[in-house]
Amino acid sequence: MSSRSDFPLIDELTTIVSRAAAAILTVRARALNTRTKADQSPVTAADDASEAIIIDGVMRLLPGVPVISEEAHARAASGPVGNEFILVDPVDGTRELVAGRDEFTINLGLVRADLPVLGIVAAPALGMVWRTAPGGGAQRFRLTPGAAAEAATDVAAIHTRAMPKAGIVAAVSRSHFDPATDAFLARLGDVQRLASGSAIKLCRVAEGSADVYPRLAPTHQWDVAAGHAILAAAGGSVTTPDRKPLTYQPNSEGLRVPGFIAWGDPAAVNAGR
Repeated sequence: MSSRSDFPLIDELTTIVSRAAAAILTVRARALNTRTKADQSPVTAADDASEAIIIDGVMRLLPGVPVISEEAHARAASGPVGNEFILVDPVDGTRELVAGRDEFTINLGLVRADLPVLGIVAAPALGMVWRTAPGGGAQRFRLTPGAAAEAATDVAAIHTRAMPKAGIVAAVSRSHFDPATDAFLARLGDVQRLASGSAIKLCRVAEGSADVYPRLAPTHQWDVAAGHAILAAAGGSVTTPDRKPLTYQPNSEGLRVPGFIAWGDPAAVNAGR
């Protein structure tokens, strides 16, 4: 759970993420210089620029707090990590970025005692930010990439919604949809599927424009932690595929999680669907 001392921290972290968002758009306008990593996923100069800004900014703001970022972790193993650490995906949805879509995000989550307590998800090309709010709850606003958090406009509190009896909306992955997810959705009945890339799907559940987001294949902690924090602050929950609470251990192999289900209505977790 976040504490009162975290209140100014979220603004400072948001400003760091905003600077990274501006760097991504600058690189995209010039040349992405896409290359392929060992796991066959793409990485670009925009990932590198974003990561450098975030790691430098967070280390200055929170000296001594470990920062685990996707690209740096791929290059070298992380050092010792204790009760508190930062998880960063400098570009979540790199495939969307390379394809020319605007659905990529920057994800930054603060984990404390195995749970994400602060989260920021920024969509640079959309000029949108979702985050845990100072003082509690979650919010969405517009922020020009590069601007300080105090320059935000159209600030609105966001909340999840109760699972409807009919007309369920499911956020689904554009790039990672699989038969297990298809079977899960079939059990929910007549479901409208809202496809997109990146952690925007978690934000859709947090803001009540989607009811559930299943990702039943393994993924990485940095893909989920920021959106998990926002969703929990907005009234939802995130579980493992077998509906146990999802936690974050820095010592897990590859910092992977066994898939997850994001629920807008926590009462739906054990409702038998």
